[in-house]
Amino acid sequence: MIKEYLSLALKVSRVRFWFYLAGPFTVGYVWGAQRFMDLWNPEFFAFLFYFMLPANILLYGVNDYWDYETDRLNPKKGEKEHLIREEERGRLRAILGAAVAVSAMLMILQRDPVERVILASFLFLSYFYSAEPLRFKARPILDFSSNILYLIPGILAFHQAAGHLPSPGVIFAAYLHSSAMHLFSAIPDIRWDTRVGIKTTAVLMGESASTTLCFIFWALFSGMAIVIGGFSLISLISLIYPLMIVYQWAKRMKPGSTYWAYPYINTCLGGLLFFLGAFRIPFA
Repeated sequence: MIKEYLSLALKVSRVRFWFYLAGPFTVGYVWGAQRFMDLWNPEFFAFLFYFMLPANILLYGVNDYWDYETDRLNPKKGEKEHLIREEERGRLRAILGAAVAVSAMLMILQRDPVERVILASFLFLSYFYSAEPLRFKARPILDFSSNILYLIPGILAFHQAAGHLPSPGVIFAAYLHSSAMHLFSAIPDIRWDTRVGIKTTAVLMGESASTTLCFIFWALFSGMAIVIGGFSLISLISLIYPLMIVYQWAKRMKPGSTYWAYPYINTCLGGLLFFLGAFRIPFA
């Protein structure tokens, strides 16, 4: 019985996307750290585990629960992601209950009121992105804007390590990236969302216009990253995001067809950012 719950929890957490939450957390913490020993803080490891597993179970589990009817029509489910079966819904509710309990406990235990608010905003967006009555994923503009939840772990981590928030420029650049990622991922789902009456930004704008908006978001993100990075060679790597769309256009590929390359790009660049941040921390 326990094995079945653990197996479902891992499937629901979408292992491929674990670093979408844990990655920003580690990057935010290492760039906020003032000395190397800060990385040995028990708080760092506790939240790293949280954003690696329980937070992903909460985010994607709520999505799977509320999208049960829609997912059965989407070919991506069962091929790229686990498709919840009717007999699994009871176990999913129990797993979500455990994830919510862990999340609430962490939020209550936060001593800093700012960090409590940051974590509460993450929980709010993670739940109501998919759940009624707000269901941001079915509301144009709010759908990709609410995707800021993916950068909240990094904001929280930076505040935990540095004692203050990142600069507004960094937060806005991250918002542009997270918005583009969400919109780009919604393009392959246009047909299925339209079929079940979900009106996302991608459904409203269509494939071509949505792809163009993604390009604009990523071009702005890259420009800000290059400026913030002092025009360093490392900062120029951010150009890969808009250039991937240029490549897609040049090859006349189907809109959204390069989406599955982005998880690998995000992981590699996130790892690079982590090590660059780690090397700047004094050992003393």
